[in-house]
Amino acid sequence: MTKMRLAIVGAGPAGIYAADILLKEERGFDVSIDLFDRLPAPYGLVRYGVAPDHPRIKGIINALRDVLDRGDIRIFGNVTFGEDLTLADLKKHYNAVIFATGAIRDADLDIAGIDAEGSFGAADFVSWYDGHPDFPREWPLDAQSVAVVGNGNVALDVARVLAKHAEDLLPTEIPDNVHAGLAASRITDVHVFGRRGPAQVKFTPLELRELGELRDVDMVVYDEDFDYDEASKAAIASNKQVMVIDRVLQSWRKRPSVNNAGGEASRRLHLHFFARPVELRTDENGRVEALVYERTRPDGEGSVEGTGELREVPIQQFYRAVGYFGSPLADVPFDDRYGVIPNREGQVLGDGSNDPLPGVYATGWIKRGPVGLIGHTKSDAMETIRHLVNDQGSWWQPEDSSEEAIPALLAERGVQWTDLAGWHRLDEHEIALGAERERARIKVVDRDEMVRVSRDAD
Repeated sequence: MTKMRLAIVGAGPAGIYAADILLKEERGFDVSIDLFDRLPAPYGLVRYGVAPDHPRIKGIINALRDVLDRGDIRIFGNVTFGEDLTLADLKKHYNAVIFATGAIRDADLDIAGIDAEGSFGAADFVSWYDGHPDFPREWPLDAQSVAVVGNGNVALDVARVLAKHAEDLLPTEIPDNVHAGLAASRITDVHVFGRRGPAQVKFTPLELRELGELRDVDMVVYDEDFDYDEASKAAIASNKQVMVIDRVLQSWRKRPSVNNAGGEASRRLHLHFFARPVELRTDENGRVEALVYERTRPDGEGSVEGTGELREVPIQQFYRAVGYFGSPLADVPFDDRYGVIPNREGQVLGDGSNDPLPGVYATGWIKRGPVGLIGHTKSDAMETIRHLVNDQGSWWQPEDSSEEAIPALLAERGVQWTDLAGWHRLDEHEIALGAERERARIKVVDRDEMVRVSRDAD
């Protein structure tokens, strides 16, 4: 039987799903898979992109853990593609590669003042509160009033973490440095802005409902945003999710804090609809001091148009949550406009060409952009795997496909890689740290410490 050696770059849901699907596929050849990731721990976006107070979503880790713990997929963590391992190396030792590196950068927002001090990307903030080892340990939370622009789940996650009291996050796996930072926060008001109306938001009802359950936080909505046009009324009547969202928002309109923030909570979370960001105004030191936005209105076709009316809200920090963007990989084609690897159903295309590159594939957000929920990556991986299986005639012919070749190569280059047993050690270590303080887990943030724990067999 034909033997295939496959490399997958990226050990998040997309990469793990792709490996699992291929191993279960009726494929007509024997396969062995090596999974590479630049981080010492697996699970990617689930570990470093989901808010710590969302254990239900993090439960996806259990399914991913079951796949890895079968033992038929090798993991090489703390290995950076393009530095520790190149495309030429993969061609020398594998028949094909699937890139599943995701999208972790913030998409740009083209408004005046966006680079001012106090202006941040939401993805960077998420990486901080999730304890990503490649981000600073501290985050400035000295503002009283902050703005979050975006009407998706990431925007709500950021707003919720900013508004929530730090002690209410202690039952989660929040890192110690993040808890200390949030405990020292001076924030009293969080404003969330979206350019369209309540019936066109992109977040889910569950995410929205959670905002209204925050302790000592008043929800503030504004009556002027609920003068629905016919398109919005039709969306509410025909779409159950939109109907539930409207029901939640309407219930908040009845609270005493609506419009005038007259509740008694120490913090307020404001939702502003029909608001298009125009400019970040700064003080004499170049620091954010206000957001200028244009009031929009329905255009009768389900979208919005500008009214020309400008408004200003005093703030000291600004977070853009307008989407994620992929990062280019060494020697791999990249579409700078869309932030993805150019491909046709997962077959990577050559630069400026419609012809697939032999042996090179993509899946997940680096393939299709940052759209859809985590579970959607499974069907996406199935499409890529189908082409991989059918393309046997164009696979690479490696010089040395032995399983010993890659560990020897990494050792020769001095790479301190981590493996599945190492992840188990780190996992157990974090759980033990949490148990000492009656918490589920305390995440290790420092990369060197993660590697030390993972590689210390004693």
